[in-house]
Amino acid sequence: MEASSKPHNRGLISLLFIFALLFSIYPLPLEYRWYRPELLTLLLIYWVLAMPQQFGPLLWFGVGMVQDVVTGSMLGQHAVGTVIIGYLCVLSYQRIRNYSLWQQACWVFVVCGIAGLLYQWTNSLRGVSSSGLMFLTPVLISALSWPLFVFVLDQVRKRFRIS
Repeated sequence: MEASSKPHNRGLISLLFIFALLFSIYPLPLEYRWYRPELLTLLLIYWVLAMPQQFGPLLWFGVGMVQDVVTGSMLGQHAVGTVIIGYLCVLSYQRIRNYSLWQQACWVFVVCGIAGLLYQWTNSLRGVSSSGLMFLTPVLISALSWPLFVFVLDQVRKRFRIS
């Protein structure tokens, strides 16, 4: 079997994560910052649901730590959130795969909402003022974009034979 016919392309997955990290720090006007979807979280959910054996807790923690460093948040804040998200995905990936895309979007809303609550809680422990329920806006935008996100990443997986 030729090396080029092997399905791998893990480098492309890394590039997608780097793009999502850059998207999370891209400067936006203040009035639009709450409408930025959580691409890194969506990527993590997608790849854990698609290939749960290849994406383990160490990777989830590493992605969260890199996000903490890149965004300048409290060290470990996103790391704990990504570990919780990854754990919930691994616990239920067989069931979630069988849901329709809109049912999956509702599940993504709940999972991202749990992470958002965790981030709000840790920020309140640090004394950072809360903006009410506005932290749920990126969660809602992420959940609404889930069907399109899955469609695009499924096409990428087929095109570049990622398995």
